[in-house]
Amino acid sequence: MIKLLYIIFISLIVTNCSTKKVEKHHGVPFLEKKQSSLVVNETNVNDIKKILGNPSTKSKFDNDVWIYIERKQTQSQLRNLGKMKISKNNVLVLEIDNYGILKKKEFYNKDDMENIKIVEATTQAGFKRNSFIYDFMSSMRQKINDPLGQRAKKRKEISQR
Repeated sequence: MIKLLYIIFISLIVTNCSTKKVEKHHGVPFLEKKQSSLVVNETNVNDIKKILGNPSTKSKFDNDVWIYIERKQTQSQLRNLGKMKISKNNVLVLEIDNYGILKKKEFYNKDDMENIKIVEATTQAGFKRNSFIYDFMSSMRQKINDPLGQRAKKRKEISQR
């Protein structure tokens, strides 16, 4: 009886194991192939949405900047205990003018992103305790917390007793 339970248990474990690697996709599939059909100064917003769909991120500066992302993760080898490894990491940055025409197209793949330098400098706070901005914001906070000045009146009455 116990041997039969062991056989069933082992067979369940073996049948649930798979040799096929797990792949996770995020973003627009086949971004590298699709972006080749976009032509600068000819493609408009409607064509871009038809080919790529809605962007992952939009930014509004002088011109619209649309960002499309494709990320593909695969399961690494068994010795790494199935950790996910990034196999594809593509980013497409499109700049669109006020008339809806594609003005600039930049494509970055995984190798390009490894070469990008990131600045690690930090910025300091723009105000100090004795600055005008700090005083102004402190008084605004006090007025928000006690709009009618009731707390100050109560403290004055208590101190006079």
